[in-house]
Amino acid sequence: MTLLELIVLFVVGLVLLIKGGDWFVDGSVAVARKFHLPELLIGATIVSIGTTLPEVMVSATGALNGQGEMAFGNAIGSVICNTALICAVTIAVRPSEVDRKSYFIPVIFFFGASLLYALIAYLTGFYYRWVGILLLAIFVGYIILQIILAKKNPEAIEVESEEEPEEEKEKPFWQQIILLLLGAGCIAVGANFLVHYGTLIASRMGVPAKVIAITFVALGTSLPELVTAVTALIKGHSALSLGNIVGANLFNLVLVSGVSITLAPFGIPSSTMIAGMNASLLIDLPVMFGVMLLLTVPALLKKRVSRYQGIILLLIYAAFCALQFILS
Repeated sequence: MTLLELIVLFVVGLVLLIKGGDWFVDGSVAVARKFHLPELLIGATIVSIGTTLPEVMVSATGALNGQGEMAFGNAIGSVICNTALICAVTIAVRPSEVDRKSYFIPVIFFFGASLLYALIAYLTGFYYRWVGILLLAIFVGYIILQIILAKKNPEAIEVESEEEPEEEKEKPFWQQIILLLLGAGCIAVGANFLVHYGTLIASRMGVPAKVIAITFVALGTSLPELVTAVTALIKGHSALSLGNIVGANLFNLVLVSGVSITLAPFGIPSSTMIAGMNASLLIDLPVMFGVMLLLTVPALLKKRVSRYQGIILLLIYAAFCALQFILS
């Protein structure tokens, strides 16, 4: 198989992932409404988890196939991509005010989870199954807390409902079930394509699988967040985009990594070394912390994000991607 054919199949996997995630969320929400589940529960669980499914499936498939580099690189790379590319573009184009109350809890949870994630990496160099279970427990705790807080703030639910088109005719229940199953199938096949052909492309080009995961795969699986950010920006809701990115970053650590590690524990990738030190520990994790600190600290202190943050974050992302390929 030629390199071009591998790249085409890689892109096919990416398209299946994105479209499958879209169908899965639509089908899940429709089925949940059919059984009269609260809007609050749908928004806080099904939709949130559904938009993170591409990352979950790619990382879990990589871990189960013995590609720990793919699982690690996709989770860390998605956080960096979400923050230093997607969110950076949003705030560089349209800086916005920040609601400190709604922003504070996801930020605290993110840094708590990332501190645990990094400590395990630096102290042991291996993610044991108990780490994955603990990350998933943090995820469940966060979801429960969000539901409790949303019950105290019903206005947020009303806003979501108003944005939905009222004239749209509901599909028959059997079509909704097919949409749900089709979405799940596309996600599974797409994730397998992305991991399998991404690994083959990496080996054919002499690039470590982690580099492919932390750049191309991470960008591909972050496309749902990119679409949300661009849509929010066009509608003048750049603050909404910011909140979505922070939440997605938290899910990348506690849900994506949690599932992958629980299914198949793996060690820290060591394919790339700098002066005898692991590049994942020397560059990837510090950059993840750095871009999130640059995004969140000024926002919490000043209650707004500024254009300079977006520009600096974009420069960091460009340098980070370039460095990954230089070191490979």
